[in-house]
Amino acid sequence: MNGNIHSIETLGTVDGPGIRYVVFVQGCLLRCQFCHNADTWEIGKGKQMTVSEIMDDLLSYLPFIQASGGGITVSGGEPLLQLSFLLELFKACKKKGIHTTIDSSGGCFSNTEPFLTQLEELMKYTDLILLDLKHIDRKKHIKLTGKPNDHILEFAKFLSDRNIPVWIRHVLVPTVTDDPTDLQKLGEFIGTLENVQKIEILPYHKLGVYKWEALGHEYPLKEIEPPSSDKVEYAYNMLTRYWKSPSVNE
Repeated sequence: MNGNIHSIETLGTVDGPGIRYVVFVQGCLLRCQFCHNADTWEIGKGKQMTVSEIMDDLLSYLPFIQASGGGITVSGGEPLLQLSFLLELFKACKKKGIHTTIDSSGGCFSNTEPFLTQLEELMKYTDLILLDLKHIDRKKHIKLTGKPNDHILEFAKFLSDRNIPVWIRHVLVPTVTDDPTDLQKLGEFIGTLENVQKIEILPYHKLGVYKWEALGHEYPLKEIEPPSSDKVEYAYNMLTRYWKSPSVNE
């Protein structure tokens, strides 16, 4: 079983608990205006790697990773575009007692077969989902990512119904994703979910601009500056207002 892999980060610290072995897969359906991994968009490209190759490399770092309470995170791109590969990889990880995480936008979620059955099987071997909720407003989501968000919100509910642990992530882009009304509505939606362990505000940055330019793309948000710490704090308060935190759920 081969996967289309963009790159691997062996000691990641921002993609789940502890130190993570982060696999960035190739291919994504969304075209987020703030994407800092635009070089992962094209589907069917990247380096072909087997599960065995990844596991052999991962195991060499395992003492450091597990001592930190870490594990493996598959990011991208969009991991759920490669369900069969991801399932085989996570099965191999669970045999070694490795904590498994998927960083997903939910952008390819579907209630159709065979996707749904494969996803259900994958969830049996998945410890955590980092769910990127880009925008709650459908029209603004289309403008921001090129796609509507109906199926993404369905994915969030799918995970909640199955009590799959989730960390919600929201990229805060001034004038784009920081409208108080939108933050209020997103907070209300998060409040309907029963499985959210953590909520993270990711301040917008320009670290990916050089990738856009190298790919020959015009970066659409070049006039926008990162948000202030006050803006980040305000957004966090809005998104956590209705949150059923783990202590409440317990």
